[in-house]
Amino acid sequence: MDHVSRKPGSGELPRTIARPVDHEVVIKKSRFLAHLAPATNVAEADAVIARLRKELWDARHHCVAMVLGTEADQARSSDDGEPSGTAGVPMLEVLRHRGVTDLVAVVTRYFGGVKLGAGGLVRAYSGAVAAALDVASDSGALLRRELLYEVEVAVPHGDAGRIDNMLRDWAAGHGAVMEPPTYDAVAHLRLLVPPQQLDALSADVAAASAGARSPTVGDSRVVSLPLRP
Repeated sequence: MDHVSRKPGSGELPRTIARPVDHEVVIKKSRFLAHLAPATNVAEADAVIARLRKELWDARHHCVAMVLGTEADQARSSDDGEPSGTAGVPMLEVLRHRGVTDLVAVVTRYFGGVKLGAGGLVRAYSGAVAAALDVASDSGALLRRELLYEVEVAVPHGDAGRIDNMLRDWAAGHGAVMEPPTYDAVAHLRLLVPPQQLDALSADVAAASAGARSPTVGDSRVVSLPLRP
């Protein structure tokens, strides 16, 4: 496989997919079966490719493009016997243009007896991946990613219900995500918060607790979330 360097992004984290997606395109009797699958490393991507080669053993080509890493800093592609540059790289360009990562795209071709030419192959392979990504978006399989901070608010059990309700309302309006609470001597209410909202959370928790409580900010992590409406 050929390594292809990453293009600069827009500042937003690349998106990913939650589950495998399949889509078929037929062009001049050739069938192009596009399969997208989540993959967080090369080994996972290679396992997807190997499975498809075994399941669709009678196909002529299994062309591949993958983009990996939180910042989409790893990419590979393969033409798998198609003329050089007509399959893997065009597929990869679609993945990069759509701003996705941690997934592998495999387009399996069943030859229909009519040659498409170099331009036709480029359009077929790139179009199959683009159509599969459209299916992913329409079906809710496409996810956005954000860098959020782990935050905990420790409160007495008697105040847990009230503060929990307040935090849930707050999270809904500030792009945060509630996580399951834990309990010991006190209730540990937990949520994931965008960095630009941390000061607002501190102020609102202080107001809700008459200054008695303040959030504890922990590590940051990349979280996959549904696309915004």
